[in-house]
Amino acid sequence: MSTAEYIVDITMENAKSILIDRSFETPVVIDFWADWCEPCKDLMPILEKLANEYQGAFILARVNADEMQPLAGQFGIRSLPTVMIMQNGQPVDGFAGAQPEGEIRKILEKYLPKAEDIKLKEAQEFIAEDDLTNALASAKDAWDIDPQRSDIHFMYIRALVANNRWEEAKKLLDQTKLEDQQSEYHELLSEVELLEKAADTPQIKALEKQIAQNPEDDDLKVQLAIQYSQANRNEEALELLFAMLSKNLDSANGEVKQTFLDIINTLSGDPIASKFRRRYFSLLY
Repeated sequence: MSTAEYIVDITMENAKSILIDRSFETPVVIDFWADWCEPCKDLMPILEKLANEYQGAFILARVNADEMQPLAGQFGIRSLPTVMIMQNGQPVDGFAGAQPEGEIRKILEKYLPKAEDIKLKEAQEFIAEDDLTNALASAKDAWDIDPQRSDIHFMYIRALVANNRWEEAKKLLDQTKLEDQQSEYHELLSEVELLEKAADTPQIKALEKQIAQNPEDDDLKVQLAIQYSQANRNEEALELLFAMLSKNLDSANGEVKQTFLDIINTLSGDPIASKFRRRYFSLLY
């Protein structure tokens, strides 16, 4: 959404569509001001800053009271600046005179969606658009804010599953509260189990069997780590390689280290990459 969509100068032509109609979809903050009003000049930058910060969570409608006297009269404006909040076609709150930013935030927060709700909605929209990378990022942001909410918990798991990151999804499912283990929980659990079976390829099974018989064979472990990574079992791959590096940083003539770093580099921005990069640095220093 561009700035022009959520910071609007009101005219007689757009007054009804913005102040009334749009308020059924999004809170509308009306700022009544005038050129001669010094406090108006202090207040407007604060309102514009907040509008830009919230990126469309509310519409800032600027009304020049001198040019739009009939409209100001309809709203009963008697002093400037005056701010009114419209919701569902009706004024629900407001204040007269310039206010500090903190006080304005408190008033707005009563009518605006919480940050986690915004991120949750974004994730749902990205999933619907099949934009799986951004869906996961938004779901993770929502989960970071409130991991206890079941709708956010399951949205994050769903985004992980959609991105074939079933290992992380499985861990989160294991943490699901008993009272939340209803239909959605069982649906996601089935999806994770299917992904887990699909990731357990014949090559992986064969290598795991060989390593069980030859537990000191580093070359076999590197091959298994590569197979894990190709099956999107990246955490298992990195755990296997890190265990080898913990014993010898130059294991398999440096091939272990190179494979470890290659896998991390393919996971740019992934929390798993950050976790193992930190663990790797702890070996170096």
